[in-house]
Amino acid sequence: MKRTTASILLHVALGIGAVLTLAPLLWMLSASLMPSGDANAFPPPLIPRKVTLEHYADLFTRLSLARSFANSLIVAVSATLLSLVINGMAGYAFAKLRFQGREAVFRVLLTALIIPGQVGMLPLFLLLKSMGLVNTTVGVIVPFMAGVFGIFMIRQYALSIPDDLLDAARVDGAGELRIFATIVVPVLQPILVTLAVFTFLSAWNDFMWPLIVLSDDAKYTLPVALASLSGEHVQDTELMMAGSMLTVLPVVVLFIALQRAYIRGVMMGSVKG
Repeated sequence: MKRTTASILLHVALGIGAVLTLAPLLWMLSASLMPSGDANAFPPPLIPRKVTLEHYADLFTRLSLARSFANSLIVAVSATLLSLVINGMAGYAFAKLRFQGREAVFRVLLTALIIPGQVGMLPLFLLLKSMGLVNTTVGVIVPFMAGVFGIFMIRQYALSIPDDLLDAARVDGAGELRIFATIVVPVLQPILVTLAVFTFLSAWNDFMWPLIVLSDDAKYTLPVALASLSGEHVQDTELMMAGSMLTVLPVVVLFIALQRAYIRGVMMGSVKG
């Protein structure tokens, strides 16, 4: 009886927590479907009295936000793919390839985890400026191409790959690239999916770095474009909620689609690491 009561109370508490967590997102969706001015009423309505898609239409027509949406998509997808390739190869190399100074180099990389990302923005900006990559899409992608955290995740997971399996492939004449593509990548799939979700979310939601690097409105990513619109349409709550939903929706869909693989990668990585 006590165990049943405790289970019920736990589920009730979890349900309340879920409702409180989702409430702002649900109201954002509701407000984005309200006619202009309704969301500013007091008390604010929870559901629209009349559903309208005019604000979403304005974002893609009058305010040309489709271009910013495409920019964000290009940045996030490119950053994710490059991150998987570079972090995957680097993590595997630190885990399984023997070379002089491997452990020393890895320890130096780990020290970068304690340095705030904002500290490195100025030297990175100056470096990109000398390379002519300021105000370019490539300049926005560069910081996401490789990261110490991603390399660490892949390395910890790759340590579980048996050395005998890799040595047998080498004896059979397989090169390192073939071993990585045919043996290592399938084994790393759960942690690669986890890293892909992390990277996509970071690149899609990032505001500070694109704001620093980009100066051309036509190249703005979605968060920067929405921030620039908020000054002109600060009173148009429904329009801003529609823009916010446009930013949130892709990452929510991605997380739901990859939720099982993401959680499996996190759990298995924690056990194997």
